[in-house]
Amino acid sequence: MGEQGGPVGVVTGLVRATFLVNAVYEKSAREHGITSQQGQLLCVLMVQPYGMGELSAMLGLAKSSLTGLVDRTERNGLVERLPNPKDTRGVHVGLTVAGRELVDVFYPETCRRIDELANGLGAGEREALGALLGRVVRENEVPMVFLEPGDFTVRSTN
Repeated sequence: MGEQGGPVGVVTGLVRATFLVNAVYEKSAREHGITSQQGQLLCVLMVQPYGMGELSAMLGLAKSSLTGLVDRTERNGLVERLPNPKDTRGVHVGLTVAGRELVDVFYPETCRRIDELANGLGAGEREALGALLGRVVRENEVPMVFLEPGDFTVRSTN
């Protein structure tokens, strides 16, 4: 078994990194009065409204769990159910004005905090880590649950 500060393998590194990022995400969400799952939902909806089936796949949640998450987030006034333009029986979930205002602060702040996790790496190391993680994500077809900070300009509601 490896020492706390010793070298780690791929499995240990990815698992520990997941815990590290989740802890940052949880802290940032808590400071904004939401759960980390609500924060994830808001970040996914930054781009556009999505149907429940799409959200279920993107967030890796069973439909019943997603329904509860959307219900709670809707009660907080952050999301709303909208008619699905392609299917009158279905709904899309989108951000409310309050949800947009919250994600406009939550998203860049969370990005900054996660970016700071790699402050001990040099520019080349950061680039290599990003390239390797990007490859792992692409090869495993991870849904677009969080955008690259430069890929999305946070829109103002004003």
